Amino acid sequence: MTTALTKTLFDELEQLVLIDPHTHINPLSAPSETLADILGYHYYTELAHSAGLAKSQIEEEGLDPKTKVGRLIEKLSDLDNTIQVSWLLEICREFFDFKDDRITTDNWEALYDTAQQKFAQEGWEQHVLQHSKLEKVFLTNDFDDPLEGFDTNVYIPCLRTDDLVFHFLKKSVRNRLNEASGIEVGDATTFREAIGKLFTKFVEKNAKACAISIPPSFSPAKVDAGAAAAVIKRTIRGQRLTSAEQEMLSSFVFWTIAEHCQEHKLPFDLMIGVNRRVYENGVYQGQDLFDKRVSLIQYQQLFNAFPDVTFPISVLGSTSNQELVSYAWIFPNVVTNGHWWYSNIPTYIELDTRSRLEAVPRNKQVGYYSDMYKLEFALPKFRMYRQTLAHVLANDFVEKRGWSEEQALGLGKQVLRGNVESIFNV
Repeated sequence: MTTALTKTLFDELEQLVLIDPHTHINPLSAPSETLADILGYHYYTELAHSAGLAKSQIEEEGLDPKTKVGRLIEKLSDLDNTIQVSWLLEICREFFDFKDDRITTDNWEALYDTAQQKFAQEGWEQHVLQHSKLEKVFLTNDFDDPLEGFDTNVYIPCLRTDDLVFHFLKKSVRNRLNEASGIEVGDATTFREAIGKLFTKFVEKNAKACAISIPPSFSPAKVDAGAAAAVIKRTIRGQRLTSAEQEMLSSFVFWTIAEHCQEHKLPFDLMIGVNRRVYENGVYQGQDLFDKRVSLIQYQQLFNAFPDVTFPISVLGSTSNQELVSYAWIFPNVVTNGHWWYSNIPTYIELDTRSRLEAVPRNKQVGYYSDMYKLEFALPKFRMYRQTLAHVLANDFVEKRGWSEEQALGLGKQVLRGNVESIFNV
């Protein structure tokens, strides 16, 4: 009975047109242009490298797209157990008329050629959006992105602030801020004004969120105004800062951004816990990992200081999910946000979804985002989540609690779409 009910709920959820609240899409080149854009997604390159394909074979300078695909296909037989390869097969079946059970060394070239014909079709981008039932796509925009050349009602800007918070010591970042804001930053006052200019520009371009990826060691705190001013001046002069002063600088920049989120009523997406360059010899984007030392207690001052700012929070490990659930349980401004990166496999999604639905108010859960770099990945990724969500709703709510199918479906639609609309005001 649960299996049949799961299918019924899944079929209904599949009809829902979605808003994807976090991606890395380039709106000027949103769909793929070759199959290498799809197989070049970091999941496949890092898995192929992990399974034995040399980094030099993946990242050889001047490597043409078809040759790169051929090399990665050689390792697919070692990866066919992974959920990521199931995404690949779904993309090929849904978009490229692929009929075989597996992509092999014998059939990949025909698939490659068929895909090229599809990519070349007029209106391919719109076809992918419509077939994926995707209405709007949130972006990840550098603070100096011109935000020109695309429809900001479809591709929603999001101000990414990592460079400002963690790399403001670099002269190149300060120069970018000066140019983007039109303000020559020389002290704490002009810095605040420059950040304000960025927010005004982004809001005028229909931005609906601010976001940052944060290492485990960071603990944001309000910095004394005088101390912050002194550190900013030393930074502008190019003077060397101590590690404590660098932490103070990052906290000051972060806090200033949070203040502007409050002023402009923008949610501040926090993606917490990534350690950069753990595997230094890894392929591009296949170097970063997490550990268990991060804790949301590091953010208590922030959550208390900004009760009017909504913080949609993503954690890298399922091990951090229980803490996130408890914070969203208690803090009105903390929201559970998707299933990020290493937690984005069905086993962890099911466990994390079950605990969130059992404990967190239903209006404070953003069920899923794709985190995709190319549009074709929305369909298989959201489908994976919908399948898991349908199973949890059928088993935990209809079978165990006696909810009606309509009640369960209403909850599913709310975490998939309704909360994205209300939390991000779209």
